[in-house]
Amino acid sequence: MRDGVVKLIDQRRLPGELVTIRTTDYRVVAGAIEDMAIRGAPAIGIAAAFGLALAAAEAVGATKASAAAEAVGARVAGAATDADAAGRRAAFDAALAKAAARLRVTRPTAVNLFWAIDRMMRVASACPGAPEDVAAELRREAQVILEEDVAANRRIGEYGRDLIPDGAGVLTHCNAGGLATGGYGTALGVIRAAHEAGKRFHVFADETRPLLQGARLTAWELVQAGIPATLITDNMAAHFMARGRIQVAVVGADRIAANGDVANKIGTYGVACLCAAHGIPLYVAAPFSTVDLAIPDGAAIPIEERRAEEVTTIGGVRVAPEGIGVANPAFDVTPARLVAAIITERGVVRSPLGEGLRRLAGA
Repeated sequence: MRDGVVKLIDQRRLPGELVTIRTTDYRVVAGAIEDMAIRGAPAIGIAAAFGLALAAAEAVGATKASAAAEAVGARVAGAATDADAAGRRAAFDAALAKAAARLRVTRPTAVNLFWAIDRMMRVASACPGAPEDVAAELRREAQVILEEDVAANRRIGEYGRDLIPDGAGVLTHCNAGGLATGGYGTALGVIRAAHEAGKRFHVFADETRPLLQGARLTAWELVQAGIPATLITDNMAAHFMARGRIQVAVVGADRIAANGDVANKIGTYGVACLCAAHGIPLYVAAPFSTVDLAIPDGAAIPIEERRAEEVTTIGGVRVAPEGIGVANPAFDVTPARLVAAIITERGVVRSPLGEGLRRLAGA
């Protein structure tokens, strides 16, 4: 956020063109999250934080105008200004709460969204000053959230790179790279860190239907980073596993329950089952903000259902007959028993995952 403007890469336009959304309106940020112009659990949390910073700036302007009008009346009536200041802060807080409520309903599954909003609102509540002071604190906090995410991703990469065997074939699903985070990546951050460490391996990026995040985004990031990779369709993974071409799988997460169950992009559970059938470890890489200890297990994680058009069309071209029923859950849940380890910036957790997550939470 610079000069009051938030800039977001429109991920819907990749890899064809690199387009940046520039906005001073939190409503545009909310729409970008809903429409998946920005996606990836850490990235939408960061975007929501900056959205609230924009909402605070807007509320400052609105309350200034209101206060100016009220001051004229107060001078005429000879009223005190303390009540005016309290009223201005109350109006500011109400506007910020409205913006937070709008951002909360954008997407239900990724816990990072709610974590970031709650964190920003706590900062606002703890700041006793005028609206301008609160807005300044929120701008700083949003920047801190961004910087913390990049640092966390790099630590995840450092912890996870040793889990990538030299000479291995590495499968990844959906996109958990720089585009989905503050700039380095979780699952792709592990792959990136292994590559930077000089390891030799080959990535298999599956396309990830229905929105092709693997084909459009992960493949693009791998090419940009110069990491050897092959794009495959989702239903090719078993073929390559059976032929010994894949030795490890690394994926991201949108929410991790207290027992270690993992919600991630739809198709992750299928990848996990294939890994189990072929004796291949599945690693989940995510910042600790993705862990939701308030959710006991995966059954309690809300699963977003998205528009039918995402399934019936590809690139705006209809590929299914009119009148067909469509199911489009955006995520599925992989049971903890199928996860070899969870890689966070606080360390690597192995089975029993729930016990390890509670230990890291305490640390």
